[in-house]
This record gives sequence, structure tokens and C-alpha cells, in this order.
Amino acid sequence: MKSLQLEEVRTAPQYPWQNAFAERWVRSIKTEILNRMILVGEQSHRRALSEFCAHYHEERPHQGLDNNLIHGCGSSGVGEVIVNERLGGILKHYYRAAA
Repeated sequence: MKSLQLEEVRTAPQYPWQNAFAERWVRSIKTEILNRMILVGEQSHRRALSEFCAHYHEERPHQGLDNNLIHGCGSSGVGEVIVNERLGGILKHYYRAAA
């Protein structure tokens, strides 16, 4: 787990509601990446998951955070609109260049 930079978090055995967070994460990965790509081998899986994690944490707005980013900077609202594509354009992030 340390080589993947993952941290194990144990949930309480009698609280199934805690499993919903993990299930939602897996569902997001499946619908946004795994169902759209044909991955061959461990390396392609690792690359797809690392690109998704970077997109999820740095570029994707989150409803629980008032549609703000987890990490990353906010938009200035002025300047040219630029698109950042990941995984061949499956994941896209639009932002404005600094004016």
C-alpha cells in the first residue's frame, strides 16, 4: 500500500453506512474511467487510476465543498479559457489563463 501512496482506513464492523464512501469512490472510477477504456496490463491500470486521482483532487469541483476544488486554485473569471485533457480527452478540466 505504501508504494501506491495509499492509506488504509478501517471502518467500524457494525456501521455499514461508512461503506457508502468507498462504494461511491469505486462507482466514480468505474463510470468515468474503467467503463470507457480498454486497459491492458497493470501499468495501464495504474496510469489511468493515477490520472483519475489527480483529476478528482485537483480539477473536479465537489458538491460537498460548495463546488470548490479539494486542491488547486480557483478561477479568476477573466482571460482565455484553456482546456486540460487527461487520458486522451476522457477527463477534461476548463480554466481561465491568468490575465
